[in-house]
Amino acid sequence: MVTKAPASKPVLTKEERREKRAAKREKQRAANGLRAAKMHKARLENPLPVSRSAPPKINVGCSGWFYWHWKGGFYPATLPTNEWFAHYAEAFSTVELNASFYSWPTLANVAGWKKQAGRRKMAYTVKACELITHVKSFTGTKTLVADFGYIADLLGEKMGCFLFQLPPSFTYSKARLNRLVSQLDASRRNVVEFRHKSWWNETVYAAFRKAGIIFCATSGPRLPDELVKTADDIYIRFHGIKNWYRHDYSDAELEEWAQRVKAANPRRVWAYFNNDFGGNAVRNAAAFEKKLRKILR
Repeated sequence: MVTKAPASKPVLTKEERREKRAAKREKQRAANGLRAAKMHKARLENPLPVSRSAPPKINVGCSGWFYWHWKGGFYPATLPTNEWFAHYAEAFSTVELNASFYSWPTLANVAGWKKQAGRRKMAYTVKACELITHVKSFTGTKTLVADFGYIADLLGEKMGCFLFQLPPSFTYSKARLNRLVSQLDASRRNVVEFRHKSWWNETVYAAFRKAGIIFCATSGPRLPDELVKTADDIYIRFHGIKNWYRHDYSDAELEEWAQRVKAANPRRVWAYFNNDFGGNAVRNAAAFEKKLRKILR
């Protein structure tokens, strides 16, 4: 009996890979409105108590945990992918979920997050869907924000923050500031990350302080390198200094940020490393958390 060898997958060119990714993104964007509508219906039909989670003072982790290039490094080469989260959770008690930016989470997705956390003390920070921040740019999105906020009530004690990341094209204006602040739900732990330096100004800080919104400190190329405190909690995203996602933070660089945190004297600190290249995020997050535990009381 002759056994046929399994057919090998065709090798795609760089352009074909780009087209495949673009097609996937369009499919995700088309589905987001439908997914949001389903969550809206669930929120109205099954209202839940507003989440009142009380995470610990120090929350340090990575922006995402499922990276293929971490296999053989952070994740042992022989470890099955369905055990990766458990391995991550042995090192960190919080994670920033970025997949929710591209695809509006379903009720099943949220139930899956809760299930995988199990009895562990795990806090999920959930990045808001681009339908709110990039497609509609906070124009007429108050209902969408409320629908997305339902995720917190579903997660309960596993909920960390909501992260609203705006694109570089979203430059400062008083009208945009008012639009943003007026639509965020004060009962949630809201973080806003800007990617244009025009938002680093006292008018924004004052508005955020009044509304209890957390201004995201961003370590990234061509952005102000400073820690801004507008709420009791502070939030930092580490992307890299000269290059996005690839920088390996030195001990001195991490120490400088740790001292900034200490000077801010926050009730709670959230810090996530998005420099995933080469597993830098894992090493840097572990080192930064160690520093914070030495200096914060």
